[in-house]
Amino acid sequence: MREWGLDAGVLRKRRTAELLAANWRWEYVGRPYWGGEVDCCINAWTVANGVWLDMRVDELADWFVQHQLPDGGWNCEWIEGSTRSSFHSTLNSLKGLLAYEIATEGTNETCAARRSGEEFLLQRGLFRRLSTGEPVGPWVGRFAYPFRWRYNVLNAAEYFREASLFDGIDPDPRMADAIEMIRAARASDGTWLQAGRQPGRVWFEVDAEVGEPSKWLTLSGMRVLDWWDQSSLRDTA
Repeated sequence: MREWGLDAGVLRKRRTAELLAANWRWEYVGRPYWGGEVDCCINAWTVANGVWLDMRVDELADWFVQHQLPDGGWNCEWIEGSTRSSFHSTLNSLKGLLAYEIATEGTNETCAARRSGEEFLLQRGLFRRLSTGEPVGPWVGRFAYPFRWRYNVLNAAEYFREASLFDGIDPDPRMADAIEMIRAARASDGTWLQAGRQPGRVWFEVDAEVGEPSKWLTLSGMRVLDWWDQSSLRDTA
């Protein structure tokens, strides 16, 4: 509901945040909802939901500072000993930190963590292995809505579009190849096709069938290309 633009005031009137605090516990050692879990992606969505509902989630936002890996990103499997960041976990962590910063201005530490996480992805052109320059996996070009926790270059470019507009800066040129991958995936009718939603229980379908034009992906694709192309026009003017 947050991602679709619902007015959070509707849920605030119903005391949704307070009800979650009183009645929800994570499976991991029964932690309270707004206290977060050990999974980066879960904690990122919890931070974003928290600031949306006017909850204080400062400690949970600081969790990302404490759990950032030496290479600048994050990995949900850190608790299993992983020391190398994941594209998936890093993007979702960045989304949570950006939402926190937009709502609260963040702290010096959370802002620095966001910059470092962005650099992890930008150094890799949003989709390449740093060691070989090869794509990190076939999923980088698999565009499926809802995005959920899965990474692809369209999902990442949407994040960087929002971040650059908030920061008041132009797109980073290291995204160029990823942008062209997005452009190349556009169908002849101007739409982007649904690759298929991620597995898992849903209450209702929110997008097209596999192979059909996706309104959500098309919205994302058009916004990203317009943002990128408008900046390119400014650079050449």
